[in-house]
Amino acid sequence: MNAIKETNFKFEAQTGFYRGKVRDVYDFGDKIVMVASDRISAFDVILPRPIPFKGQVLNQIAAKFLKATKDIVPNWLLATPDPNVSVGIRCQTYPVEMVVRGYLAGHAWRTYKSGLRVLCGVTLPEGLKENDKLPTPIITPTTKAHEGHDEDISREEIIAKGLVSEAEYTQLEKYALALFAKGTEMAAEQGLILVDTKYEFGQKDGIIYLIDEVHTPDSSRYFYADTYQENQEKGLSQKQLSKEFVREWLIANGFQGKDGQTIPEMTDEKVQEISTRYIELYEKVTGEAFVPANEGDVLARVEGNISQFFKNL
Repeated sequence: MNAIKETNFKFEAQTGFYRGKVRDVYDFGDKIVMVASDRISAFDVILPRPIPFKGQVLNQIAAKFLKATKDIVPNWLLATPDPNVSVGIRCQTYPVEMVVRGYLAGHAWRTYKSGLRVLCGVTLPEGLKENDKLPTPIITPTTKAHEGHDEDISREEIIAKGLVSEAEYTQLEKYALALFAKGTEMAAEQGLILVDTKYEFGQKDGIIYLIDEVHTPDSSRYFYADTYQENQEKGLSQKQLSKEFVREWLIANGFQGKDGQTIPEMTDEKVQEISTRYIELYEKVTGEAFVPANEGDVLARVEGNISQFFKNL
């Protein structure tokens, strides 16, 4: 399977390099190049095998939504010279992720089910069931960890610790909610419900930019709108488009990223299944047919396209 597990390029104008959970980031002065690898992470752990086409799926969905939301907030994206590559403005990243939730699902539901009613300083109403719609979308921020687990944090803690100034944080909240509203509208056009998502922001020269990916299945959860109400009334699981199916497989096999737990074997069949699901996610979220780009030597293709982009500047 021709998948990108990692890249180790050395470009002439390169000034730095950083490897994230799923992206390899190359610095070029005031620009950065993000290579969306085919690595997959869950519970903040990188799983042992890459997933063919996953990086292309995420990169192309992110590019579509960044272009569709640039009238709401400036974003970092300048170009996509390769299906797995985005080039953008180098920003100073805010050390928090803005998680917006419209429904009680995933981590929020697990917290609620445990008996807690306050999540990141936000009080949740009594009497909710899993996947119920919240009265209004809420923001439940997390710290942004370079290694290990992101941690829940409240608005008050962020400001008190000086992670983000109150004025800037208020603007981040406004941007996050406006982006969620736009994402909700675009999802509805595809017969989907945007359940929850996360946004990352940075700033450069006093301007706040939306950075990284947006509204992808790695950063977001979608439900199918046509079956949502019936499934809720019957107490059934929601059919969803997200990475949650990977987490559910791991949980069912005794892995949640905790010490002493072992990642279950990723067979060829499991890898292919996950790849197929990501392609389904792409086509459903964008409404467009997926065109696989990984032919021949994928690393040579990516490296060549990045080099050519900077030659043409």
